[in-house]
Amino acid sequence: MIVRLASFIQKNSIVDGEGLRAVVWAQGCKHNCPGCHNPETHDMLGGMVFDVEDIKKQLSELTYCDGVTFSGGDPMFQPEAFGELAKFVKSLGMNVWCYTGFEFEKLTKIAQKNKHVDEFLRNIDVLVDGKFKIEERSLNLYFRGSKNQRIIDVKKSLMLNQTCEIEKYKIEKPVSKYDRLANESCGLFC
Repeated sequence: MIVRLASFIQKNSIVDGEGLRAVVWAQGCKHNCPGCHNPETHDMLGGMVFDVEDIKKQLSELTYCDGVTFSGGDPMFQPEAFGELAKFVKSLGMNVWCYTGFEFEKLTKIAQKNKHVDEFLRNIDVLVDGKFKIEERSLNLYFRGSKNQRIIDVKKSLMLNQTCEIEKYKIEKPVSKYDRLANESCGLFC
C-alpha cells in the first residue's frame, strides 16, 4: 500500500499536539481553506509517494516520542493508508493526533459506509477538526489555528456517541510579546 506525503517525517515537534511528537504530513487536501499555512500540501497528486511499510519502519525507530500527529494536507483523504499507520502507532504504545478539515460529525457519518474511515477514527486518540477560518484565527489557542476548530477525545466521543471536546484545550492561553510580533510581521509578509 502506498501513501502520498508532503515531506519526510518531522521529528521532535512540540506544536502539533501534546508532548514530544513526530509528524507525518499528508499530501492532498480539497478544503483549500483561505489562509492555510500549508497550501503546498493541497495538490492531490503532489508530494512524494512512499510505501506504508517504509513509513512504519521509520516510526518504529522513533525515540522519546509521546506520539505521532497526522497533519497535512488532510490525512482523511487517504483513510486506508493513514488508518494502517495509526493502528501501527498504537501498537507501538504511542498516542495518535490527527488534524482534518472535516468535522467529526461528518466523519462519523462517512465511517458508517467507509470501513477505512471507521478504522482510522478508531485508532485516533485526539482529533483536531474543522476547516481553518482566517476570520477566526487566533494565536492564543492550544494546538489549533482558528476558534471554530475543536480538539476532540475520539475514544470518548465514539463510546458516548456524542462529540466530546477536551476541556483543558478549550481555554485560551496568554499571548506572549513574541506571538504578537510574529502576528504583526505575518501581516507584512503573508
